[in-house]
Amino acid sequence: MKPDETHIATSDERSITVRGKDLVNELIGHLTYTEMAFFLIRGRRPTRAETTILDACLVTLMEHGLTINTLAARFVASAVPDQIQVAMGASLMTIGDTFVGTMEGCARILQEGVRAGGDPRAYCAEVVRKYRAEKRAVPGFGHRFHKPDDPRTPRLLAVAREAGCKGDHIRLLEVLAEEVDRAAGRHLTINATGAIGALLSEIGFEPEVMRGLAVVSRSAGLVAHIAEERRSGSARLIERLAKEHVRYRDPDGEG
Repeated sequence: MKPDETHIATSDERSITVRGKDLVNELIGHLTYTEMAFFLIRGRRPTRAETTILDACLVTLMEHGLTINTLAARFVASAVPDQIQVAMGASLMTIGDTFVGTMEGCARILQEGVRAGGDPRAYCAEVVRKYRAEKRAVPGFGHRFHKPDDPRTPRLLAVAREAGCKGDHIRLLEVLAEEVDRAAGRHLTINATGAIGALLSEIGFEPEVMRGLAVVSRSAGLVAHIAEERRSGSARLIERLAKEHVRYRDPDGEG
């Protein structure tokens, strides 16, 4: 593709064309939001299985309750009440390696392993050895709250299997999980982002795109939080509780 070209969209006085399709007559009312997202990113309509799997991933990531991400949106919405996009943007800027972003790290491991072929157990054992030597957690494993297992993971894997996906990345993920547990000497759950990394790999997404899909998903949930914040004023309550429970200590004093 040349730098002075785009394959995504164009328009004139009477029409809008997206990826070679007429928006009005071929896309509106013909594609769902999930299908349209796939179509825009990948340049073709998804199969039914691809739609099902992508949709499950987007639904899973959309809402997590009162977390740092959503609290950021609520605080900014309280401070700038008439600019919803500012509150959404502030929250979306918190998506990274700590929150949500580990799916791409897990996906890189899985895609590299599937491409390499060979003995999957030897590959996974070496991955785990490398991460432990570097004192890093294997991306896609462990969860602060969901123990012993993340309840979302089995459902996501079941959706992919029911949709008829090939399953190479899922099988490698399961072998990797066994090696993670073996090295740790205890069970560490495959978390939802690890499962999503496998599912998105199954339908051909590159790891570099996955965090963007997380942002797409989380945006809808933020609209709900900001709308509720306008009614409830939770941010002001949290501000009051912080003043009541976080003590000031003189940096030059004692105690």
